[in-house]
This record gives sequence, C-alpha cells and structure tokens, in this order.
Amino acid sequence: MASKNAGPSELEKEQIFGMAEKEMEYRVELFNKLTGTCFNKCVEKKYKESELNMGENSCIDRCVSKYWQVNNLVGQLLGTGRPPM
Repeated sequence: MASKNAGPSELEKEQIFGMAEKEMEYRVELFNKLTGTCFNKCVEKKYKESELNMGENSCIDRCVSKYWQVNNLVGQLLGTGRPPM
C-alpha cells in the first residue's frame, strides 16, 4: 500500500521546477532593467573617474529605492486585483 505522504509526483516536480525557472528569469530581467534604468539616469556618459562620485551614488540610491517601491506597489495592486488609484 502506497503512503499518502509520498511527496510530489514527477508532474508536480516539473511544474515546481518550471515555476522556479520562470521566477528566476523574472528576477534576472527585473535586475537588468533596474541596473540599466538607474545607470542611464545617474551616470554621466563620459567617464571621468574610475569610481562613482557622491552625486551619482546618491542618484543611484534614490533610483533603486523608488524602483523597488513602484515594483512592490504594482505587485500588490496586481495581487489584489484593484485598479490603480
């Protein structure tokens, strides 16, 4: 007699793996968009120094913070099914 707690079936394992793959692809795409957007917005096109200056650092901090806030807000709105305000 088979145990009821035998664990996920092969189909369930494939579905779980597929979902994990999609999540990873989403995270990589989100990271790439975030870095591209904030880099283009905050870093001068002509590199004068090998390190970011104070203004660029501040801009990137604010950009990343706002990007995450908006991303989380959109996720919450999509999760609740409410229309945006």
